[in-house]
Amino acid sequence: RVTCAVPRETAVTERPLQVDDPAVQAALSEHFGISAFRGRQAEAIQAVLDGRDVLLTMPTGAGKSLVYQFPAVLLEGLTLVVSPLIALMQDQVDALRARDLRAAFINSSLSAGQREKRLAAALRGDLDLLFVTPERFRSPAFRAAIPDLNVTRLAVDEAHCISHWGHDFRPDYSRLGEYRKLLGNPPTVALTATATPQVASDICEHLRLSDPLVLRTGIERDNLFMGVTPIFEADEKVGILAERIRRIDGPGIVYSALIKDLEALHGELRRRGIESLVYHGRLSPEERRAMQERFMGSERDVVLATNAFGMGVDKADIRFVLHAQVPRTLEA
Repeated sequence: RVTCAVPRETAVTERPLQVDDPAVQAALSEHFGISAFRGRQAEAIQAVLDGRDVLLTMPTGAGKSLVYQFPAVLLEGLTLVVSPLIALMQDQVDALRARDLRAAFINSSLSAGQREKRLAAALRGDLDLLFVTPERFRSPAFRAAIPDLNVTRLAVDEAHCISHWGHDFRPDYSRLGEYRKLLGNPPTVALTATATPQVASDICEHLRLSDPLVLRTGIERDNLFMGVTPIFEADEKVGILAERIRRIDGPGIVYSALIKDLEALHGELRRRGIESLVYHGRLSPEERRAMQERFMGSERDVVLATNAFGMGVDKADIRFVLHAQVPRTLEA
């Protein structure tokens, strides 16, 4: 059970939209091509429409993004989305714009002129959704614009990063509660596919959520299974990995904890006639981007990766995820 002791600061007095209103259902179909909500989406979206803070854990592919994207279309003001990865927000914005929805991102991949242009669009009220990394709050120009942005909702995607990354190499995640205060403490929805009770409590504490609706739907998916194969000799492991890759014969990911182990595995698989991509933190940003783009466009490629790869990869035909070593935690 996850609890949050922060009292609510505001109360909604007007009757909010209801998810079962015919006009809301029509908007769902018009903007997202969906005829009905799945799982606990309706409950979460209703809480957002009510102006409540929400902490949502829902499996990958279950439709978490709709929980903040749909209200952003229905309600006045700007929804500011904090997202951890440039590639992830690029994919999300591309998908939204393909539906003619008013979304943009601002990050370091853009020129100064492009960033200024998009910020100006947000200030004019031409956007419903604006995606940024938490580090964007360090920008003097962005901070100066905050009072005029009319941010009425905050969404924190991949919110487990607050607990996993906020204490070390991305300290701005730990400061999101402070940044939220700069925005005027708008109603906030935090979303993640996996969070232990401790991680969920970290999210609630760092974001300073007020009496949030906490929805935890678990991580189980009927079409997936998890298995463990005991291995006693290192050479045996490579053979089993090669056999699995050949037998499944589709795009997949093989994780390893250490870069040197990935490179060794890459060579061993090549000796067995299996070509693979390699993705890790020592590659340049251009090399990592090229590897990800090649994997995303492939029907058969296998990528050998450290945990630097995977979050935000939206590829519907991935057939397997193999761990060459036991991960340090179940969440990992």
